[in-house]
Amino acid sequence: MDLKQSFDQAVAHHRAGRTAEAEQGYRAVLQARPDHEFALQNLALILRFRGDYASALRLYQMSAALVPADAGLQVHIARVLNLLGQHEAALEALDRALAIDPGSKDAFNNLGVTYQHMLRHEEALVHFDRAVELDPNFGLAIANRAIMLETLGRLEPAVADYRRGLALDPGNVTALGAKLALQLRLCDWSDYAIDAPRIRELIGEGRAADQPISFLMHTDDPAAQLQCARLYAATRHPGRPAPLWTGEAYGHERIRVAYVSSDFRVHAVGHLVRELFGCHDRARFEVSAYALGPRADDEVRRAIQAGLEHFHDVADLDDLAIVRRLREAEIDIVVDLNGFTTHSRSGIFAHRPAPIQINYLGYPGTMGTDVMDYVIADRHVVPQGSEGFFAEQVIRLPGSYQVNGIRQARVAETPSRAQAGLPEEAFVFASFNDNKKILPEMFEVWMRLLKAVPQSVLWLFGTSDLTVRNLRREAEARGVSGDRLVFARQAPMDQHLARQKLADLFLDTFPYAAHTTASDALGVGLPILTLEGRGFASRVAGGLLRELGLAELATQSLQAYEALALDLARQPARLADIRARLAQALPTARVFDPRAVCRDLERAFETASAIQRSGQPARGFDVHMDD
Repeated sequence: MDLKQSFDQAVAHHRAGRTAEAEQGYRAVLQARPDHEFALQNLALILRFRGDYASALRLYQMSAALVPADAGLQVHIARVLNLLGQHEAALEALDRALAIDPGSKDAFNNLGVTYQHMLRHEEALVHFDRAVELDPNFGLAIANRAIMLETLGRLEPAVADYRRGLALDPGNVTALGAKLALQLRLCDWSDYAIDAPRIRELIGEGRAADQPISFLMHTDDPAAQLQCARLYAATRHPGRPAPLWTGEAYGHERIRVAYVSSDFRVHAVGHLVRELFGCHDRARFEVSAYALGPRADDEVRRAIQAGLEHFHDVADLDDLAIVRRLREAEIDIVVDLNGFTTHSRSGIFAHRPAPIQINYLGYPGTMGTDVMDYVIADRHVVPQGSEGFFAEQVIRLPGSYQVNGIRQARVAETPSRAQAGLPEEAFVFASFNDNKKILPEMFEVWMRLLKAVPQSVLWLFGTSDLTVRNLRREAEARGVSGDRLVFARQAPMDQHLARQKLADLFLDTFPYAAHTTASDALGVGLPILTLEGRGFASRVAGGLLRELGLAELATQSLQAYEALALDLARQPARLADIRARLAQALPTARVFDPRAVCRDLERAFETASAIQRSGQPARGFDVHMDD
């Protein structure tokens, strides 16, 4: 077989998806002719999708040296440099592409992507605009522009761009999930009945149509959630880079624990962990935090820093630089407090900087990859028998997995109902979950409750004027005056906690239930009614209620949820008894004792360390409460 036939055969394998055979064929061609530019490029493409970015970059650069006037090769080089976190070098490659071809729409689109990585959003938008000017039917650039518009708060144009981008490029299924996630933020349910089932269907077919965090809004099926996480992890990190920790034994006198998060600031996670770090036993643990971007200088950040031995601001470092710092510090256990949430940097953990890597608190589910050794949970959120829905090994804490400093939180003076915009005599249903968690089916229940309890209102967050208009319109469509929806705006935490005391009953969302919002409400004495599902995200509020002796408020069906809500609204004595029991439980509740939860975490860390030092693979275990 001559060289051309060998190359053509490799291409045929590649097109048929037989990448192993294609790779073997390309390598054979290159062995015979090392300067075969197309074999270099095609092999680089295979290696790029496998995650071997360094090798892919080397091959693209070799090809570019052979064909210096090819703008497309410089775009490929920039893509790989971005995957490596080398964004400045990517900009240089794209400048070379535009010097070769000033009208390259792909170069402008990738400039937008690069500036997006660098958090220079306005510059990113300019370049996406230019790509679309060059080709008004460039669906990918339009979808990318939608992301930037959403990031910059221009939400209605973002929805329009998502729709237009999908119409031009229906194969861009990730844009479908992004569009619906944005619409849910706005409580725009116009596409929900079509898009949500389609996203579930695509995930079932093995297509990464949604991010795991937004997919939690569409199902409580833990098997589907695991599938979504696996697809997303494989797409985001298609290969496994060489680990930086390769089995070395450290033998430190104290276990070195590093918490990594973007949320050491005024944020739900920051609110939860602000008391945790100061509770660690410094005789046994050396604790550090690595703060990803965005930067902050607020009371939560300062409180967190005060409780730590070591605090590292690594917002400006790329993944590999952070990994090297963790490895150089000989961290024994690295704890990811982000998971798949906003500003997450899961690429850090793909490089294996530490012997033990743990998924905890920030993301209520599996990361879908064995890069994380453990997930920390409890017997409520991950019941016995559901471990198979997690790629990680499950550690169950004896009480709630959720650490919480609500007991130490500052609470402002309770305002009057008039000051909060509430009717003085009304029964106040409240739901202070993020608006994106409100789905049409649960909203139907809430509207039936308002109809059945005439002197009642529903108190919600109004994160934007558009959201308020959409929710009032949806209420009117169901025969309820929009005036019976009362909207609270964002407020400092002490004021937000105080105003919740004015409500009578917190109505939880489903399938993505209240987490921090549940503990905030319960912590100030506001009962919460929840619907427990099968997945972690739908079981957090139920777990908190069970820990507080209020299991009857964790319902098992939508019908039971609605019936109990109506009963509590109509029977003030029953609701008063529940409030009294909650008030009695709060002063000694272990769930709101960060020192107790910290001791549980420390026992988990010690057990995981003992397993690792013995040479055994990670295995799940339950932590037992101390005497």
